[in-house]
Amino acid sequence: MFTGIIEGVGALERLESQVEGGARLVIRLPENLPREGFALGDSVSVNGVCLTVAEILAKGLLGFEAVLETMRRTNLGDLRAGDLVNLERALLPTTRMGGHLVQGHVDTTARIIAVEPKGNGRVFRYQMEEPAYLRYVVSKGSIAVDGVSLTVVEVDSVGFSVWIVPFTWEHTNFGARRVGDRVNIETDILARYLEKWAKMGSEAGTIGVYGDEFVSS
Repeated sequence: MFTGIIEGVGALERLESQVEGGARLVIRLPENLPREGFALGDSVSVNGVCLTVAEILAKGLLGFEAVLETMRRTNLGDLRAGDLVNLERALLPTTRMGGHLVQGHVDTTARIIAVEPKGNGRVFRYQMEEPAYLRYVVSKGSIAVDGVSLTVVEVDSVGFSVWIVPFTWEHTNFGARRVGDRVNIETDILARYLEKWAKMGSEAGTIGVYGDEFVSS
């Protein structure tokens, strides 16, 4: 589990496609995230994708493995050597919840269709590649874009927009993003649970909570 507050921006050293499917990614850590802060088996959000540290290499490099489903559903396969990636280690019980609950389970991807400077910020507009996921996106709600916890500004029939403050611009890979780039999208997990509960309620009658038990009527 993550918060969507990026700890550092790494760079892809190399991506090696596997014959049987999937890929191995080697990522160079930024100076503020030394490799001593990672252990084998740790969960790390890489552009919003929860990956497991499979190798701790020399010179500040970490190795990760991504299965075919991950490569199909995310933008990891778009990466080229030198591309910047947002990194966040899994949260601790003592971590301040500065963003929102982010699982690192990407739902879909979106394309950047506009970047508009406005005052000291920038407005990013996205078009969802699977519009069905827009039902989980609401104005002033939370969303994770390439692992960054953001607040939705507007939603329409094809996508949504967010404002990027100067700090986020400077401390994530947003500054390197261009119109046409594909980004990873994780919608708010609470919206998906609410949809499931509402569907259960419509199928089985009204669902109430009494003590620790769900009771349908």
